[in-house]
Amino acid sequence: MPARITRTRLFAAATIALTALTLTACEGGTSDSGARGPASSAPGTPDATPSGTGGTAAGAADSGDAQGSGGTANGSGGSSPGTSGGAHNTGGSSQGTGGATASGGHKGSGHAGSGGAHDTDDRPGKCSAANVRITATELSRPLNHLLLTATNRGKKTCLLPAYPMARFGEAQSVPPVAPETRPQAVTTLAPGQSGYAGVRLSAGDGSAEGGTTVHSLTVPFEDGSIATVSLPAKGLYVDNSLTVTYWQAGLDAAVDW
Repeated sequence: MPARITRTRLFAAATIALTALTLTACEGGTSDSGARGPASSAPGTPDATPSGTGGTAAGAADSGDAQGSGGTANGSGGSSPGTSGGAHNTGGSSQGTGGATASGGHKGSGHAGSGGAHDTDDRPGKCSAANVRITATELSRPLNHLLLTATNRGKKTCLLPAYPMARFGEAQSVPPVAPETRPQAVTTLAPGQSGYAGVRLSAGDGSAEGGTTVHSLTVPFEDGSIATVSLPAKGLYVDNSLTVTYWQAGLDAAVDW
């Protein structure tokens, strides 16, 4: 009996040991097949990480080199496609700081051209009593006529009024202007140049009324200044036929009318 029991126990122990070995072998086979499955189905995938979605460990390991590199900030070492500056590492634990921020370009700083904003006006100004001197000269022919001469004594060209608004003596009005003497343009006086106007003082046949002798003559300018004109000591006889011409550039146009 004891010998049979001993054999039975040995057989049982051997059976248990064999079963345990069999289970261990089966578990090892299952583990190996599970580990090898993904490896056999993933050829070429190790190079799929340059898109910037690599592992945290790779990003952390390369973060020291990624900063200041000036171009690629990927933790995996590759350029990040689709990003404008390559400044962010989407897969790693660190972000590149290698100067990848763009300045945005230069703003135009062109200046508006002046375009002649300071162009000076070359047109002559109006004559004034300050720079134009007027003299009066009695004429023998035509009879009872006076010649007014306006001379520019200034340094700039100026425009005379259309005609002399002469005021003789204490007259309350100025004489009318002869329309037929109107020139094509207003008389312009360059420095030193003269303009002329004729004055009919009285009717030659004595037919006009209101005759009187005057001793003073003033001629205003358009700027408000007034020129005082010297007359002969005996004075001038004027009547209601008193008429003036327009200012003329030539002497003949002022006398022959």
